[in-house]
Amino acid sequence: MDLDERKFKILQAIVRNYLESGEPVGSRTISKYTDLNLSSATIRNEMADLEELGYIVQPHTSAGRIPSDKGYRLYVDHMLAEKEKEVDEMKELLLQKEEKIDSLLKQAAKLLAVNTNYTAMVSAPSYNANKLKFIQLSRLDASQLLAVIVTEGNVIKNHMIPVTELIDDETMLKLNILLNTHLNGLSIEQINLGIISSIKKMAGIHSDIVSDVIDAVADAIHSDEDLEIYTSGTTNILKYPELADKERVGELLNTFEQKDSLNELALSGLSNDGNGIRVYIGEESPIEGLKDCSVVTATYELEKGVKGTIGIVGPKRMDYEKVVGTVKNMMNQLDSLYKKG
Repeated sequence: MDLDERKFKILQAIVRNYLESGEPVGSRTISKYTDLNLSSATIRNEMADLEELGYIVQPHTSAGRIPSDKGYRLYVDHMLAEKEKEVDEMKELLLQKEEKIDSLLKQAAKLLAVNTNYTAMVSAPSYNANKLKFIQLSRLDASQLLAVIVTEGNVIKNHMIPVTELIDDETMLKLNILLNTHLNGLSIEQINLGIISSIKKMAGIHSDIVSDVIDAVADAIHSDEDLEIYTSGTTNILKYPELADKERVGELLNTFEQKDSLNELALSGLSNDGNGIRVYIGEESPIEGLKDCSVVTATYELEKGVKGTIGIVGPKRMDYEKVVGTVKNMMNQLDSLYKKG
């Protein structure tokens, strides 16, 4: 980039103001859009330099300026570079957290099984903060756009969107501004028909792209119900005579091997309000294969909206006081260890 920071900030202000108003932009307007605290005279001088360099042009005899193709190109390239950098940083952070969480939760399940002498399970966190942070649309080729959707918890989802014509840079920029201006910070429940209709109307001939992006946002915001689950101490069940006959043992071990059953147990824990502990005794169990057992579940929360389930399975004569105390302690440890890393 052959512009110093001051000139580039003035160019950004001109582009943004022109995109919003469609009217040529004067120096007085620019003075309100920058944090440089410059006089109108100084801004006029900088605008004259920008015009000489080919980044802005003066239409007809108007006192205002509008961006040239060269100005749009610099603005778009800078914006995309900044967004790509932000997405890359988020992805790197997410990968680091996922690696840490994987190791942390495996160890947590092992410690719970050892400390209680029962069977333990810990589900990986589910990202339930269902709000959109931002959208980045970029062109892959003449027939496809890539929508990078970032939700609370810094969850990143990529979605391919087919297009029937080449989308130019200015249109791409306008679509990004339009979508982010109207959707950022909203939950799926808040993205109602009125908002969708308004965005599609402003998008004009590109309303189909808006529809596809909103569908992708709904998919990204929706919680993934196929959870990763870590278990430990499955054979501890064999230590209790009332659960150790061949028929019961087979059913119990089969239940612990079935991902769907554990997934159901984890989701039943997440459906509880807050982070409270819940105890299921015998027939109260949400899982058919655990009707001869007692199950204690609790919800841990690593950060706002990032939650998972801790579960302990044992005989009906389990030491409830010890189990509840151990589970509460583990919830606190997970929170502490996660925030240290």
